[in-house]
Amino acid sequence: MTQTMRALVYEGPRLMNIRMLPVPEPAAGEVLVKIERVGICGSELSGYLGHNSLRKPPLVMGHEFAGTVAVTGESASRFKPGDRVAVNPLQTCGRCRDCLSGEAQLCPDRKLLGAHLPGAFAEYAVVAESNVYGIPDDLSFDLAAMAEPLACAVHLCRLIALQPDDRLLVMGAGPIGLFAVAAARLLGAREVVVADLNADRLRIAAELGGIPANGDAEIERLKPAEGFEAAVDAVGLQATRLRCIASVRRGARIGLTGLHEADSTLPVNTIIREELKLLGAFAYDPQDFEQALRWIAEGKVDLLPWTIHRPLEQGGECFETLIGGPGSIAKILLQP
Repeated sequence: MTQTMRALVYEGPRLMNIRMLPVPEPAAGEVLVKIERVGICGSELSGYLGHNSLRKPPLVMGHEFAGTVAVTGESASRFKPGDRVAVNPLQTCGRCRDCLSGEAQLCPDRKLLGAHLPGAFAEYAVVAESNVYGIPDDLSFDLAAMAEPLACAVHLCRLIALQPDDRLLVMGAGPIGLFAVAAARLLGAREVVVADLNADRLRIAAELGGIPANGDAEIERLKPAEGFEAAVDAVGLQATRLRCIASVRRGARIGLTGLHEADSTLPVNTIIREELKLLGAFAYDPQDFEQALRWIAEGKVDLLPWTIHRPLEQGGECFETLIGGPGSIAKILLQP
């Protein structure tokens, strides 16, 4: 195996370059994965623009990925070279109260590949063996790489206790919002209204089973008389958070997962008097990732019709495309 590899390195705001880096060596309990497909996440766009404190240059981003095992470290015995795998990039200690209670995403020592650790915008990445999942031969790397963003949506729907026959409002038709539509439909939601200002994205939402709403007037027209039973903000603006609060019925659950604005002024008296349940939703725990991977393997979720592929060398251009307006593109997968 070569001793160096190509990597797409974030070197400053709107600056990414291909560099030759040493191939990392797996330590005990780790595996080296040869990257086959890696998606670009919306959270990485803010990092690329220099607006994300977690992503500091120089950094190899990339956390939505699948590939094959290249080398196993000492005591890593579950996989062998050549095995096809998907990867949960959120590495946790496995020993703290949060990990042991099934809420590993809250681990105080959590580390995300592509933010705290070198990620998958490269030919190879080192991963804890406990975060690696085998995938069947008939499951494409394209689909397997989407397990991570789908897991975010699975966690979100689970956190707001989405019930069959619920009517759900989803603010934002980006990848997480679109996956939330798919997850909600699989969980039996009666209606899923999806709000966005991008007509192309709304068409995708409709094909996934959502009811498109372009702007506040459309949301009001589609809102049940007493309000939605649940809402999701996958944008993260004060306006979208307020819209969720204004659109739900008394006692409703609201999941907040968009991270665009750090602070918002919210109508706390309304939240109190109507007993609204606002819940932050961060990432996912292992059971969410496993559920996402099962649904994908069973052919129940598929964004491939709205996915494009590009070589790793065009990664910087792809970031600019997503920032400038992706149109009908829901996901870009890079091929190292």
